[in-house]
Amino acid sequence: MTALSFLPIDAADLPFMAEMLRAAAFWRPGAEAPPVGELVEQPDLAVYVEGWGRPGDAGLIARIDGAPVGAVWVRHFRDDAHGYGYLDAATPELSIAVVEGRRGCGIGHGLLTAMLVDLRLRGVARVSLSVEDDNPARSLYERLGFVPVQAADRATTMVRVLV
Repeated sequence: MTALSFLPIDAADLPFMAEMLRAAAFWRPGAEAPPVGELVEQPDLAVYVEGWGRPGDAGLIARIDGAPVGAVWVRHFRDDAHGYGYLDAATPELSIAVVEGRRGCGIGHGLLTAMLVDLRLRGVARVSLSVEDDNPARSLYERLGFVPVQAADRATTMVRVLV
């Protein structure tokens, strides 16, 4: 029997989280992506994982039989240092990815649903994300109540109101 669990991100999960950042940024099958070590040195992507554990950072790792298969996390950013789906300092930005061989099995849905519940329990009013317009994950975000608020360069910033 396969056991699926969602556990909070801890320091031991940071290398896997960086791998999931890579999977989120280079999601297209066969996409050429830099090694994780180079990726986390790129300022526009490093902001998503650098210095993990700041106030407001929260996330979950999906595990199947103990092995990590996906991650979702949120971070608060500032006007002068932020990610692609930034709206304002009060709205955390969400990142999510599932390992390629496990996509389409409901893991992303489970991770995202659990993260939204966690954010509500923390009293977060809304959460944002950025998604490329041709990314199949966009339909998941729409099904879970995310709505477009900005579009630029073939990507859309979406927001989900939580309260």
